[in-house]
Amino acid sequence: MTMIKKHLTKTLLATTLMLGFAAQAAVIKSMRFWQSPESTRVVFDLTSPVEHELTVLTNPDRIVVDIPESRVSVDLSQLDIKSDLVKRVRQSKPPKEGVLRLVLDLNKAAEPKSFALKPYQEYGDRLVIDLVDEKREVIKPPESATGAERDIVIAVDAGHGGEDPGAMGPSGTREKDIVLQLSKELVNAINRVNGLKAIMVREGDYYIPHRKRTDIARKHRADLFVSVHADGFKSPRARGASVWVLNLYGAKSEVARWMKLQEEKSELLGGVDSTVVLSEYDNSVRSVLLDLQMESSIAESFKVGREVHSAMKRVAPKMHKNYVEENSLLVLKNPDIPSILVESGFISNPGEERLLKTTAYRRKLAGAVKNGIVDYFKQHAPDGTKFATLYRKNIYHVKRGDNLINVAKRFNTSVSEIKKANKMTSDTVRIGQKLVIPRS
Repeated sequence: MTMIKKHLTKTLLATTLMLGFAAQAAVIKSMRFWQSPESTRVVFDLTSPVEHELTVLTNPDRIVVDIPESRVSVDLSQLDIKSDLVKRVRQSKPPKEGVLRLVLDLNKAAEPKSFALKPYQEYGDRLVIDLVDEKREVIKPPESATGAERDIVIAVDAGHGGEDPGAMGPSGTREKDIVLQLSKELVNAINRVNGLKAIMVREGDYYIPHRKRTDIARKHRADLFVSVHADGFKSPRARGASVWVLNLYGAKSEVARWMKLQEEKSELLGGVDSTVVLSEYDNSVRSVLLDLQMESSIAESFKVGREVHSAMKRVAPKMHKNYVEENSLLVLKNPDIPSILVESGFISNPGEERLLKTTAYRRKLAGAVKNGIVDYFKQHAPDGTKFATLYRKNIYHVKRGDNLINVAKRFNTSVSEIKKANKMTSDTVRIGQKLVIPRS
């Protein structure tokens, strides 16, 4: 009788534990797919965190996902699969009892990477699987005909995207949506300027890792990187647009990181006009090259940042600060590309959220950022560009022995035209003075 009672007690205890565990088992409530030009992100929305194991199989290509002590409540046959890589998702016979096995049937081979995300805003626990297309199209840098003047290339990066919504406005406006729309307006405005060409880093609603964003800009051989964001703060009273560049701490940490890199793709330095392969030099020379390049990049970033800040100040209701701000932001860590981050305003502020939701204001703000970029490149156009021909040669630096008469003769114009172009009231010039030379 005692043995029977013990057996029943153990059975009841085991059953109770199993029922309790089953009640706590993770449930896959939904699945979402984010398509980017070279990858697909698959997101499992969960009721609680899970352990998982991935297996890559071929003939046909598929990814097997094993999740212990879990179940799926979503109808897999009704998934809205927006992906070039994933054909369908199905449930398969588990390798052992208590394991949920899901199979992602693929259209072609892909390399999977997975990680967990904790609850954030409207999202709960998530399991994320990134599928990278191994045969993705490689970005080819722009080519110019021999001797032809090239366009200045500006990479416009809309922050956040996909599974990362960014800041949230009081009425539910998501930063990722606003900055994508604003970035498209900025690209359109820039592309209407003769001699400038803008490219979108993120063209749709998907997430790109920060360093990948700068890699895309580098592959397009961009002369300038502009990251577009909308601020958020716990207090709805915070307001104002701002412009940011990389600070000294961020510059030093990035130089240290580049010093450790050995891959050839990460050793290329110099952008459009020059290419330096760091592995051709020893560590001491490499360090000097990187320091000089980073110093130059930050100096130019400040110059363009000040022009953009000044232009935005004329259209934004308020600037958060009266100067260009500095921070160690990962997306700005470009040794070879001047980079700025534009905060279009506080989306957490009801008034600024309403403004940013309107096409008219986004277009107006994009126009201001474009004007700042144009003003910068008129003064600092790279060699071999249309802008250098259109604007840079019209600036003359007065040298020792110069006067307005000999300068006018040199450029086949008149003293009165030079004075008019420079709003001068006297004929006196000083060494180093910049003179705008009117076209003859």
